[in-house]
Amino acid sequence: MFTGIIEDVGLIEALVPSGEDIRLSIKTDKLDMSDVSLGDSIANNGVCLTVVAMSKNGFSADVSHETIKRTGFANYQAGSKVNLEKALQANSRLGGHIVSGHVDGVGEVLSIAPVGRYVEIWVKAPDDLAKYLAEKGSITVDGVSLTVNQVDGGKFLLTLIPHSLQETIIGSYKVATKVNLEVDVIARYIERLMLGDKAAYSSTDTDKKDISMAFLAENGYLK
Repeated sequence: MFTGIIEDVGLIEALVPSGEDIRLSIKTDKLDMSDVSLGDSIANNGVCLTVVAMSKNGFSADVSHETIKRTGFANYQAGSKVNLEKALQANSRLGGHIVSGHVDGVGEVLSIAPVGRYVEIWVKAPDDLAKYLAEKGSITVDGVSLTVNQVDGGKFLLTLIPHSLQETIIGSYKVATKVNLEVDVIARYIERLMLGDKAAYSSTDTDKKDISMAFLAENGYLK
């Protein structure tokens, strides 16, 4: 688990293909690696990855084909920068919100506008994530815990303070930049709980589905 409070901006030194997967090598200047061991988790732009090798100033992690497909890793290359956060310890402050490191989808930056000392950024989320966006709720963008300040359909507004712009890769965003999104995990559980007893039904349990016009048509009762 993570909090969405970034500890350093790392540099991708190498992306080495291994079949459909890749071995990722990250260089870090400020991340304290003294308490990191092989097998520990570090979030890279919000993606929880396992440390498989360590060096004096960095680490390596394997990125699966599934992760590449579902995150912005498909667009990364040597020289790309990533937000880094070590896994949360039980005695640490929960400064952001509960972040799992499992990306729900890839969004796109629509606009960037300075407002005084701050910057307002509109992001478009995938349509299937729109229901999880809530004004003044939490969302993780490239591993950063942020507050949703306004919602318009599948679009949401972020207001970034100078510190966040300086200490994360958000300061380098441009229009059309792809970003990893993780919705609030609490919203996920609430959605599941709302199903009640139906949560136990498989998608193939047609005998337990509610009867609807669509169901009747799908099963040949209507022509």
